[in-house]
Amino acid sequence: MHIRGDHAELVVGGRLDVRSAADARTALHAAVDSGRGDLVLDLTGLDSWDATGLGVIMGAHRRAGRVNRRLVLRGVPPQMQRLLLATRLHRILAIEGGIEAESVPRV
Repeated sequence: MHIRGDHAELVVGGRLDVRSAADARTALHAAVDSGRGDLVLDLTGLDSWDATGLGVIMGAHRRAGRVNRRLVLRGVPPQMQRLLLATRLHRILAIEGGIEAESVPRV
């Protein structure tokens, strides 16, 4: 997993899972704490995430809300869109362009 960017936009790539969760959490919290306005997470290069990785995203979302920021997901891959739909987290998280059930291909 790799994260690059600043307090306004982070690009996340690789796998966001139990092995990378601590590093990801640290990077996301630092970005949330050091900026203002929306924090965009570009997930275009993300290969996969597990429940721990999703927990990191939700933790960053809550932390952003506590400091009057908004975490915005950009480029959510289709397999992860399906997970967000199944868990109904697409209703809680800000997702650039939104997610519609009809637009997510079934595999």
